[in-house]
Amino acid sequence: MPVNVLFSARPELWPEYEPLLRQGLTEARLDFQLSNDIHPALVDYVVYAPNGGLRDFTPFTRLKAVLSLWAGVESISGNETLTVPLARMVDGGLTQGMTEWVVGHVLRYHLGMDRHITQQDGTWTPDAPPLASQRTVCIFGLGALGEAAARALAALNFNVMGWSRTAKSIPGVTCLHGSDGLHTALSQAEIVVLLLPDTPATEDIMNADALALLPEGARIINPGRGPLIDDDALLQALDSGQVGHATLDVFRTEPLPPDHPYWAHPNVTVTPHIASETRPVTAAQVICENIRRGEAGAPFLHLVDRRLGY
Repeated sequence: MPVNVLFSARPELWPEYEPLLRQGLTEARLDFQLSNDIHPALVDYVVYAPNGGLRDFTPFTRLKAVLSLWAGVESISGNETLTVPLARMVDGGLTQGMTEWVVGHVLRYHLGMDRHITQQDGTWTPDAPPLASQRTVCIFGLGALGEAAARALAALNFNVMGWSRTAKSIPGVTCLHGSDGLHTALSQAEIVVLLLPDTPATEDIMNADALALLPEGARIINPGRGPLIDDDALLQALDSGQVGHATLDVFRTEPLPPDHPYWAHPNVTVTPHIASETRPVTAAQVICENIRRGEAGAPFLHLVDRRLGY
């Protein structure tokens, strides 16, 4: 009997993913049926994106696993109809894209690029920035994406700190965890990079109290999740100068409404959720490897801990 794989994502993605998934499953030497339209009772694996419309997994009576195309799984991890393993997307293309975006914006802040771009009035101000080793960058969230960004920044000789809910160890990075570690990280972070998952424990982690602990004029970069930031508290901190600037790629409501204060604030840079995205070529390889593992009785890669939500 063939392995039945249902592609449940935006319809316009099907023509791009279909040949890649077909190639990967063929190379895995699997007898398979791949379609974006299979009767639920026959489906073994769902290749899933939250915006594909699938919400009720009850009819999928022989389902073995749901394999997400997204790194973030907050919109599905709490789904009570999903009782099989859920794997999130961790792939090299997504990680590389995020690392490039984070490093680029950290360097932009570190080197004062915004000031030099806007200061074109003939004023000659030869004030060089400090060396990277004299600049403290803190990565909040040390999963696959956070660790990759931390390693890249450490390789550039930044003083890199990282905070996570549980203990981590990364060469060249000062790793902190727990409430005491959070206080230490906030109090030293000249540049903050938010790469935490969106869970009840991380929502509004950048609230008024947390922002007040930052060194005055600290910069914030958020390519992680919109709900990590208390928007009103950040706007107040920007107005007071406690936070010098924020570069925000993700928001509670997307697209960001045209009348949102972030658009007009002089100390906010808005980017339209472009820090990184799933690359079909590499993502298809991850999906096919997990299906191969499932059929071989091997452990799935990148399983979500449903209790933690990531």
